[in-house]
Formats: sequence, C-alpha cells, structure tokens
Amino acid sequence: MTIPQTKPNFTELVRVSARIGCLSFGGPAGQIALMHRELVEERGWISEDQYLHALNFCHLLPGPEAQQLAIWIGWKLHGIRGGLAAGLLFVIPGALVILALSMLYGFAAHLGWFAALFLGIKSAVLAIVVQAVLRLAGRALGTPFRKGAAVVSFVALFLFNAPFPLVVIGAGGIGWLVARTRPALLGLKADTAATAATPRPWKHSLWSALIGAVAWAAPMVAVLALLGPHHVLWRIGVFFSKLAVVTFGGAYAVLAYMAQQAVSTQHWLSAPEMADGLGLAETTPGPLIMVTQFVGYLAAFRSPAPFTPLGAGLLGALLTTWVTFTPCFLWVFALAPWIDRLENARLLKGALALVTAAIVGVIANLSVWFALHLLFHVTRPVELGPISFNLPQWASFDWRAAGIAIVSAWLIIGRKWNVIHALVLAAASGWVLSQIG
Repeated sequence: MTIPQTKPNFTELVRVSARIGCLSFGGPAGQIALMHRELVEERGWISEDQYLHALNFCHLLPGPEAQQLAIWIGWKLHGIRGGLAAGLLFVIPGALVILALSMLYGFAAHLGWFAALFLGIKSAVLAIVVQAVLRLAGRALGTPFRKGAAVVSFVALFLFNAPFPLVVIGAGGIGWLVARTRPALLGLKADTAATAATPRPWKHSLWSALIGAVAWAAPMVAVLALLGPHHVLWRIGVFFSKLAVVTFGGAYAVLAYMAQQAVSTQHWLSAPEMADGLGLAETTPGPLIMVTQFVGYLAAFRSPAPFTPLGAGLLGALLTTWVTFTPCFLWVFALAPWIDRLENARLLKGALALVTAAIVGVIANLSVWFALHLLFHVTRPVELGPISFNLPQWASFDWRAAGIAIVSAWLIIGRKWNVIHALVLAAASGWVLSQIG
C-alpha cells in the first residue's frame, strides 16, 4: 500500500531523526533500510522515487552515504535547519557511545579480560568485512571490465602499496573516459538521457560551499594558532580532513588506507588496535566511519602534552569527528539543488561505476590485511623489486581467532544472523577460549 506523501513539522522531524540515530545499527545497508521503512513506508514523508534518486546522488559523494541521505531528507523537508537536525542526530548518538568506549579502551586495553573479549570481536569483524566484499562485488561487478578493475585495484594495493587516493582517482578518470567512448564495457547505455531542465543554483551552491568550508577549517585554524603545525592535534586534523575527501565507496573502502597510514606511517596505534576500533564501531549506532573517532582519541591520548591524557583524547576525538562529518553537510547543501541534473550525468555515472568496482579490490585488500594481523602474531616483510608484501609466520597461527572467525562467517553470511548478536557471541567465545588457551 502506498502512503500518501505528507510533510512533517520540524519538531516531528527532530523526534523521528533522533529515533533513527539511536537505532541505526548494522552498517549502511541496515541504516538505509531503516530510513526507508521509517520515512517512506510508514510515514510517507519522502516518495519511493525521491528516496532512490537521493540515494544515487549520495553515492556520488565522498563520505558515509547513509548520513548524507539523512541530511538530504532533512534538507528536502525543512531546508538547511532540517538537514542540520537530521544529519547531526544521525551521528551524535553513536559518537557519544564510541567516545565512551574509546575512553574505556584507552585505560583498559592492556587488561587480560578486555583483550580476551576483543579477540572474539576482532574475529567476527573479519567475517563482517568479508561479507562486505561479497555484497559489494555482487552489485558492482556486472561486466568483465569492472571485474578487471577490481583485480587491478587489489594487486596495486596489496603488492605495490599504491596510495589509496591514487587508486580511487585513477579508477574515476578511466571510468569517465570509458563511459564517453565505450559505455557498454561498464554496462551503461550508449544513448545519453537529456539533462533535466532545472535552474542552475550557482549562488546557493557557492554560499553553502563557502560557509561549510569556513566551519570545516575553523577548529584547524585554532589548533594551528595555539599549538603549531607539529602538534598531534594538527596532524590528526589534517589527516582526517584529507580522508573526508576520498572516502568514496563507504567506510570499508577507506579503512585500509586509514589503517595503513595510522599504523605504519603515523604510528598512532597498532594493527590489532585498529581491528579493535572497527569492532567498537560495528557495535554502535551511526556510520561505521565513526571508527575515525577511536583513532583520533588514541592518537591524542598517547601524545597528550600540554594536556592530560584524557583531555587530549577528548580533544582528538572531537576534532576528528568534526573534520570527518562537517564535509558531509557541505557536499549535500552545496549539491542537493543539482540532484535532478546529476541523475542524468552519464559520464559521472561511468566514473562512479569504475570507482565502485575498484572499491571491491580495496575492501578485499582490507580483508587480507585484517586476516594476516588477526590470525598470525608474527609476519615478515618480503620485497621483490617494486613488489612488497607481508608473509605470515605459520608458527604464530592463532587457532582461537581462526575458529571464531569461521563460525562468525557461517552465522553472518550463511545463517544471516544479526551482526550485533554475532559480535556478542564472538566476544563471549573469545573470553572462554582465552581461559582454556
């Protein structure tokens, strides 16, 4: 049954947005499904066509598509203040929960019982990442050319340590050219639909971009003026600001790049701790990219001067969250009026199609990275000219992590278990096996 389309008052929008923010577990797929049920099916605030149209638009933007969809819906219903309310309430509940968990982790990470619980959680996360690869591959690799892009992406990252932004930009450029000359290779139709004859809202877009950029940069200017360019808060802000621009394809796509930089380049945390952070993000509502807050908290917590560790950690978490999510509002407010025109931009669709295919290889690389650091306590680097990768030391194999990962994969992928239920069982299993191992 189709619900007649209605428009809520602002108070009702705030109430429902807060409800969605508190219940948005399960990653982007679950969050998008929840918003569809609440806003399209049950209340009729947005039509089915509008919802799908907006979702396609949000996939074109860097950042978490589910949060951007929430911002767009709020903007559509009540303008800028509606977008701010819906977008903030989508993030704030999860941000508060993961901040509390990050504080606990900072003080308890080396306790035996805590490590035992996270052994199980990390093992289940490996299964969740593998599930993400399979789901995205099923949607994104519809032609041999797209499959080849995924393979090239994986090889470039795993064997040649290619920079993640270069892979994304390269895939987008090639996709643009192929859509122009051989669109059938990407599964696109050769004929170009006429661009929607809607006004070009340049003034609105420019003002939105300017105000958003000033808000995005304001805390960074304060950090630079008060602490200088060598302080950890400045490095945190710069790193996650760059990350906010290249997070196409969802959180899993960017996690490999973030892990590589945060662990190997910045030395803010270890590979197992990075896996712990993803486990925390999986158990909280809101966008999975909220794991960035965990990284920012630990980075500042461990280099606190001139603050206390707790004070520095809080500042690091807040700064990370600000520079990660403020751009989402900038993109949506600046580009939402163009949505009807972008829907028919075939070349842009071609670029996005190949970026999405490359993202499959990116997430596959993340799966291998997690598996190596989870299942083996020791790995050794191998270098063969331009090729470099890590090989596991088989004597360091962790049978407990492998067992929990296999069972978690069977439950999540095979039996379609709820992710939260699987994580709880995995945590309990990690604690039990640690007692007997």
